[in-house]
Amino acid sequence: MRDLLADPAWREEDLGMPLPDVQHACSVCLPTWDSVIGYEEGREKVTRRMRTGYPRFFRHPAVERLFLTAKGEIAGEDDYVIVLPTRRSAQQAQRWIERRIETAVRIASYNGLQALIVPAKAKDDANLYWRFSGEVVSSRQAQDLLDGSMREGSKSHLIARRIAKLTGAEPEDSFIFTSGMAAITAALRALPGVKEGKKTLQLEFPYVDGLKIQEVFGNGVVYLNEATGESFDEALQRIRQGEFAGVFTEVPSNPLLHTVNLARVAEACAEGATPFLIDDSTAGPFNVQALRFADVVTGSLTKWVSGMGDVMAGAATVRADSPHANAFREVFAEESRETAPLYIADAEVLLSNLKGYAQRMKVVNANGLALAEWLAAHPAVETVWHPSLGDTSHYDAVKAKGGGYGGLLSFALKNQKRTPKVYDALKLSKGPSFGTVFSLVCPYTLLAHYTELEWTEGCGVPANLLRVSTGIESFETIRAAFEEALSHA
Repeated sequence: MRDLLADPAWREEDLGMPLPDVQHACSVCLPTWDSVIGYEEGREKVTRRMRTGYPRFFRHPAVERLFLTAKGEIAGEDDYVIVLPTRRSAQQAQRWIERRIETAVRIASYNGLQALIVPAKAKDDANLYWRFSGEVVSSRQAQDLLDGSMREGSKSHLIARRIAKLTGAEPEDSFIFTSGMAAITAALRALPGVKEGKKTLQLEFPYVDGLKIQEVFGNGVVYLNEATGESFDEALQRIRQGEFAGVFTEVPSNPLLHTVNLARVAEACAEGATPFLIDDSTAGPFNVQALRFADVVTGSLTKWVSGMGDVMAGAATVRADSPHANAFREVFAEESRETAPLYIADAEVLLSNLKGYAQRMKVVNANGLALAEWLAAHPAVETVWHPSLGDTSHYDAVKAKGGGYGGLLSFALKNQKRTPKVYDALKLSKGPSFGTVFSLVCPYTLLAHYTELEWTEGCGVPANLLRVSTGIESFETIRAAFEEALSHA
């Protein structure tokens, strides 16, 4: 990211906003196939060179210093410490970890934040809570605390107004969180059926942690990999019978970019009095208006809405006429304020980044559409996944007026053994996350499912799948990079 933004062709007036703050980058460059494998296996030659990474998976140096400083001041030598944003978040983490390890966990106030102090054997569980819940302390908040300048107050209401304009909701029905995963976690907690012991239903292959949190924070999840045919019909019948606490899906799914028949699901959910929750992170609210079908729409504002890859945030929006609206409003108001509030400095960065959102997405959509068509016609490419390809009817039903098919796509080569060569030769930014103004490529399955590749293959997700997030470069720049790389296929 540093090298790309050093290019004088990238100017603030072209972006319509300040350049990304690389000090608080939410991603990392993994330029070779071997570096991806090294990252997944924790090889020191890779990890020691990483200065930052996706915040729920790889702690920013400022956050790491905060954890170590807190440990030195309030914990014992054999303890492990994570710092969480609020007392409520720490208490929920405490209860979750204690259920898993059956050992007491301690909470201590720490300079306006909350430290969770756990025995060494609970280190992995503490880190999993940080990852899955999304209730994280941001790098800006950590740095401000370390500098003695942590700020009070909130500007989430200003972001809520902007998001409401995009989703068609009222500002009071839009709730802002410190991350997209925190918004989904709050939505799961809000489901009355979870308290009754019911499982949730996941339709289509989702982003990895979207499925994981239903497993670890809920009562388990029934997963339908392909929401079509007789299996889909059976799932709809089970929804009508009120079997599930809630139904989750993405529009479109990540990384296969599928969209379910939302109208049929919404109808079944209404009949079974079952909340329908849609995550729109993959396309973003400029492209899809999922509130037409969902009781609640969640989304990561880290991705397309920010566009800069330099701030984390999430949103949950309630459909005003949903029969479940009041229950969700009550939980979201409390969770967004008391569990995972967005730090004011991060809110200010996001508000600045939001200014160029619509303009960026028009370029991103055009580039995504053109690249999907170009790759689909390339002789070395076996399959391309993008909402514009094949039957588009389900996506078109949710597509916003003036929206497009998005900048996220995936593809697999005919000779998948050549994928590492193609990846290494690709002269674009490479690493996890998506939605940045610069195009970003990653071997998604390796990064998200390295320890379960056989399972993902069975779900129709190739181990050597490459996922692409198109940026706002000229399409000729993007096409030339892929043309050169695919010469190695």
